[in-house]
Amino acid sequence: MPMPLDYTDDLRLAHVLADDADSITQARFKALDLHVMTKPDLTPVSDADESVEEAIRRTLSRVRSRDAVVGEEQGSTGHSQRRWIVDPIDGTKNFVRGVPVWATLIALAVDDEVVLGVVSAPQLQRRWWASAGNGAWTGRSLLKATQCHTSDVRRLEDASLSYSSFSGWEERGQLEDFLALSRRCWRTRAYGDFWSYMLLAEGAVDLVAEPELALHDMAALDIIVREAGGRFTSLDGRDGPWGENAIASNTHLHEAALAFLGAVDDDADPDGHAPGGGQVHDLRERRRAAADEPPLG
Repeated sequence: MPMPLDYTDDLRLAHVLADDADSITQARFKALDLHVMTKPDLTPVSDADESVEEAIRRTLSRVRSRDAVVGEEQGSTGHSQRRWIVDPIDGTKNFVRGVPVWATLIALAVDDEVVLGVVSAPQLQRRWWASAGNGAWTGRSLLKATQCHTSDVRRLEDASLSYSSFSGWEERGQLEDFLALSRRCWRTRAYGDFWSYMLLAEGAVDLVAEPELALHDMAALDIIVREAGGRFTSLDGRDGPWGENAIASNTHLHEAALAFLGAVDDDADPDGHAPGGGQVHDLRERRRAAADEPPLG
């Protein structure tokens, strides 16, 4: 049986990259001369976003010159089975408005499997990280850390659900599905962005769902959630950050959440096969049953 690969050096490098990112973002947070532009997709980008990504790419080009890089601001460069995936500031809208909930996300994928991730939120004075087979951790440094574990909540009626906003669900035509799920849960809060998933990894939140995301939004979150004992999939049930949306859970609640939010294609093939391999009519029946079933207890 082959020995698992050791990504310790890469994880240490990711922490160095996060340190550099933190120094840039903290210097620009609430800066009076912060320059903010609107990208073609109408989302904001600041000079801090661009500076962080440029700094990370510069370091990687020097110490991991053979690796590819995927970044939010500059796209994909290089061709390699090893890809660094970078979101320089996750939560740019918070950043430009002076809200302290934002983070730099750094991940490494090898052969389309995310093998490490670091999430650094300097204004919260928090950092989270994980590498394949070594668990998920939070703390000030590699030497001062506490292991993260997802919760053991097993019923939606006892679950805390976090999300980002209603607008994406409305645009997807699934706002009513999302509201039906939220009504079954014990508590709902829009912690938003990376913060929802880190609270999930720590066991403070049990379920997270977002209808529209990119790879750079999800890669680092995916492995931290998984290494903490959770599950991370797209809305069609595909494991990992490779879809365009996400459901993350403590594992126990995942199928119940998919019953409400799982993708259903009305133009599916005549045999009724859903994209995730299930039956479209089965998923619809599960939704109806989940929405109509009275709370237990």
